[in-house]
Amino acid sequence: MKLLSVAIPCYNSEAYMEHCIRSLLTGGDEVEILIVDDGSARDRTPEIADEYERRYPGICRAIHQENGGHGEAVNAGLRNATGVFFKVVDSDDWVNEEAYQKVLETLRRFVYRGESLDMLVTNFVYEKEGVRRKKVMKYHTAFPKNCVFSWKDVKFFMIGQYILMHSVIYRTQLLRECGLELPKHTFYVDNIFVYQPLPHVKNMYYLDVNFYRYFIGRNDQSVNESVMIGRIDQQLRVTRLMLGYYDATKIPNQKLRHYMIQYLEIMMTVCSVLAIKSGTPENLEKKKELWNTLKKQNFPLWLRLRWGFLGQGCNLPGKGGRELLILGYKITQKFYGFN
Repeated sequence: MKLLSVAIPCYNSEAYMEHCIRSLLTGGDEVEILIVDDGSARDRTPEIADEYERRYPGICRAIHQENGGHGEAVNAGLRNATGVFFKVVDSDDWVNEEAYQKVLETLRRFVYRGESLDMLVTNFVYEKEGVRRKKVMKYHTAFPKNCVFSWKDVKFFMIGQYILMHSVIYRTQLLRECGLELPKHTFYVDNIFVYQPLPHVKNMYYLDVNFYRYFIGRNDQSVNESVMIGRIDQQLRVTRLMLGYYDATKIPNQKLRHYMIQYLEIMMTVCSVLAIKSGTPENLEKKKELWNTLKKQNFPLWLRLRWGFLGQGCNLPGKGGRELLILGYKITQKFYGFN
C-alpha cells in the first residue's frame, strides 16, 4: 500500500508531461504515480508513459484508455489508486520539491499514528507565463494552521479564495465512499472533484506551503477566456450537476453550508459572465434558462443566489448591473486563473 497516489491525466501531453512526472518522482517509493494516457493519438504520450513505468517499476504506472476527457482520466486514476491519499496533478503543472517533502511528512504522520485525515489543503502558485511576480493562493484567513480542525473551526474565506483541485488532497476511500465519478468528455469537472466530497469531510489539515504549481499561458488551455466561452455548454453542465448533488440550503453545518452556497454562486456567476461576454442571443437564453430552472427546482437556493451580491450583477440591467458584473468577472478570473 502506498502513502499517496497521484493521478496525471495526459492527453497529447508530450511537450510537458515529463516535467510534471519528474517533479513527483522526488517523493520516492511511498508515492504511486498513475500516468493516465487518455487516448492520446498525435504524439508520444503513450510511449512516454510506458517508458516511465519501465524505468520506475513500483512507482510509475501507465494506464491507457480510450479518450474520455479529463474527468474520465481522473476516474481511472481513482479506480487504480492504492494509496491512502489521492491527488490529481495536471500534466502541464508540477509540484515544488521542498513543499512536497513536507506534504509527505504530514501524511505519513497521520498514517503511522493510525489517525484519520479526510482532506489536506496546501497553497498553490499561479505560474502564469510572462509574469515575474507569481500569485500565491493561500488559506491562512480561512483555516487554522498545522492542526486538525473541522468545519466549525473554519474562519473567513476572502473573495476569490476557494478550495480548488490544485490545493486539495483527499483520503482515497472517502472519494470512493461518496460515490465520486466525474462525467466523461466534459471540461471544468475539477469543480465537481472538490465540491461533491465536501459534506463527507469531517476533519482537515492546512499545511501552509506552496506545493502545487499551476501553469497558465497556453492558448488552448481550458481556462483561457475565449476557450471557456466556446465551451459554455460544458460549464453549464457542470454547474447543473453541482446544483443537483445536494440541497445546499439544508447542509447542517452552518459554515459548510455558507461555503457551498458561495461556491455555487461563483459557478452561476461564471456561466452568466461567459454568456453575457459571448454576446450571442443563444447563450443569453441559456443563461436565462439556467436561472429559471434553478428557480423551479430549488426556490430557497435561487433566492440566495439570485439576490446575492454576484447574482444581482448577473441579472440586473443598466450601469449598476454591469459594474457588479465586472466585479463578478474579476472574481471568476481569480477563481479560475484565466486570462
